[in-house]
Amino acid sequence: MNVMRTKTPIFTAIAGILLCAGAAPQAMGHSILGSAWNFSVLGGSTVTNTGSTVLTGDLGVWPGTSATGFPPGIVQGAQHIGNATAQQAQADALTAYNDLAGRAPTQDLTGQDLGGLTLTPGVYSFSSSAFLTGTLTLDAQGDPNAQFIFQMGSTLISASDSSVVGINGASGCDVFWQVGSSATLGTNTDFMGYIVANTSITMTTGASIFGGSALALNGAVTLDNNFIDSLVCIPLPSGAGLAGLGLGLVALRRRR
Repeated sequence: MNVMRTKTPIFTAIAGILLCAGAAPQAMGHSILGSAWNFSVLGGSTVTNTGSTVLTGDLGVWPGTSATGFPPGIVQGAQHIGNATAQQAQADALTAYNDLAGRAPTQDLTGQDLGGLTLTPGVYSFSSSAFLTGTLTLDAQGDPNAQFIFQMGSTLISASDSSVVGINGASGCDVFWQVGSSATLGTNTDFMGYIVANTSITMTTGASIFGGSALALNGAVTLDNNFIDSLVCIPLPSGAGLAGLGLGLVALRRRR
């Protein structure tokens, strides 16, 4: 077991879930995503899972009517498969997608790998694909309202063992990835933020999202022994988030 890779995600999950037990985080996600904010995973055609995936929020599919692999996967929230709640979430996710795509870029990163960069709040655009190899650092500079938006003309792809980390107050709850086609998170990627993809999202073995979710408008979401902690971004009554701590840690131990 790679001890150095294990420590950071586990303590991030603990901090996130404990945060839910107290005050609500300073997050912009609810105002941008609407009801889609409640979902850890939202698929257009289907959601498929292999292994011991844990989703701390809701699972939804619309207009498709199929979600497979739960169990063995665990959904701590509700499951909305082909129903009106999932339909509304998809409508809100589409609105968010168009909103994010329409923001004026503050910097064009086309042709640059995100790995190794340290970025401050802003809107970052890629005319086609965006790649992450290594570590991307997001620096909120102490601003509780710091927001990071990434616009991709086509795909988002992370290499194995890549990561997105926040410093100086940066939270995945205020990070948004608008993907023109499909997103793929490589093996053991530690990610943060809301991925809103026009087509599909694939999370390969051991990939995690700490603060955020995977929202596919038209295609499938494919999961494989993943952990998606969207609960950290949803304000809950005092003590309500503590149940997620045990399940989250069990899932992380299982796949690490």
